[in-house]
Amino acid sequence: MTDDLRHLLGRAVDHAVAYRESLGENSGRPEVDYYSMRQALAAPLPETGSAPEAVLEELVRLSTPGLMPMAGPRFFGFVIGASHPSGVAADWMVTAWGQNAGYHTPTPAAAAMEEIAEGWLVDILDLPRGSSVGFVTGATVANAVGLSAARTKVLLDAGWDVDADGLFGAPDVAVLVGDDAHSSVFSALQMIGFGYKRVTRVATDGQGRMRPDALAAEIGKSSGPKIVIAQAGQINTGAYDPFAEIIAIAHAHGAWVHVDGAFGLWARATPGHKHLTEGIEGADSWVTDGHKWLQVPYDSGFAIVRDREVHQRAMTQWGSYLPSINQGDRVPSAFVPELSRRARGMPVWAMLKTLGRTGVAELVERHCGYARRFAERLATEPGIRIMNEVTINQVIVNFGAGDAAARKAATEAVIARVQHDGVCFVGGAAWRGDWVMRISVSSGETTEADVDMSADAIISAWRAVRG
Repeated sequence: MTDDLRHLLGRAVDHAVAYRESLGENSGRPEVDYYSMRQALAAPLPETGSAPEAVLEELVRLSTPGLMPMAGPRFFGFVIGASHPSGVAADWMVTAWGQNAGYHTPTPAAAAMEEIAEGWLVDILDLPRGSSVGFVTGATVANAVGLSAARTKVLLDAGWDVDADGLFGAPDVAVLVGDDAHSSVFSALQMIGFGYKRVTRVATDGQGRMRPDALAAEIGKSSGPKIVIAQAGQINTGAYDPFAEIIAIAHAHGAWVHVDGAFGLWARATPGHKHLTEGIEGADSWVTDGHKWLQVPYDSGFAIVRDREVHQRAMTQWGSYLPSINQGDRVPSAFVPELSRRARGMPVWAMLKTLGRTGVAELVERHCGYARRFAERLATEPGIRIMNEVTINQVIVNFGAGDAAARKAATEAVIARVQHDGVCFVGGAAWRGDWVMRISVSSGETTEADVDMSADAIISAWRAVRG
């Protein structure tokens, strides 16, 4: 059995290393599309089992043509990291160890390491010390956790225990959110029973920042419980809300302030960009991802709450079979909506140990510099317009002239050409009545040479479309 296990896992390592080593040379897109993959995989459920090594080899053979090189140096389609080898290795160990990290006493290593990682995260992000962290799958669930804590607190203050009695008959809660908030916020509101339409959308400026005057005008219209959702890093422009003003207005009206900072919160870990988050520490809850700028493998997100007691009240589960909890114990499942869960804190610990404070800061600063380089390179070409103030790692680009329909057609054609040519991968998005190419620089594997190669590919695609 030992030899079989060693051989099987060794083959998995061989395949993984071969794939990673090929990423720099690979095309910037999958070789086949979803429909081809579905057809290749279509088969009835096996009546009998197969040898594990045969299954592994078939898995690799069938999957490889449909893999997007997201862990490579020239994937700019979303704000995601590249699953750093240190995090991958730690994540493999988590899988091999098979720990159900819901409680602390059955899995002491996982629970203790998550507790240390919690403190490190609060430290490196310079948030109020003692804040609790729920280790979840990503920003969508993290937003749901943070907003659940907000829901608990504002309704308790209004005399209603929502965790015990639910929302039926509860006082109305006014939820105010910037008009350019990310879709994950609305998904989270849907999950916790507030609905994605039953919100007050607050006007934003040209870069997507919430306007304090608009918030002040809207928040006074409600006399009941209130939650204000701010944003650190708008998904298209990278813009940051003016936190000091927003939080002052919100707290003056008794509102809980929640900040969606899925990638933008990491600016606080850098000397050159921390000023973008000035005042954010005054909020009540924050969200960010580990599988973005921290380069932790999927799935990794963090729900951070100033009030640990409220956080636990909104999440804690009970069961007679569960271990006892002593005063001062930190139970991992008390901060997330899961009891059965993988040991997510371990890869986070490994990545923070690998990079350290200076390594995280250098990585974020480097990506922001690459984004500026992208913008500078593209802006020199006639017919290409940079559509945002490039403050962090996001660049949005528009192509062509004429009306919005003509610009959209040109931009879509350039994106399609870039994706087809395969040097890099970029995507599109709607922004202020235009269709834009969005470039997100967040892979730990990206170099200046990759930026230049990708900028050349985009310019070449535009010249082909224009010509």
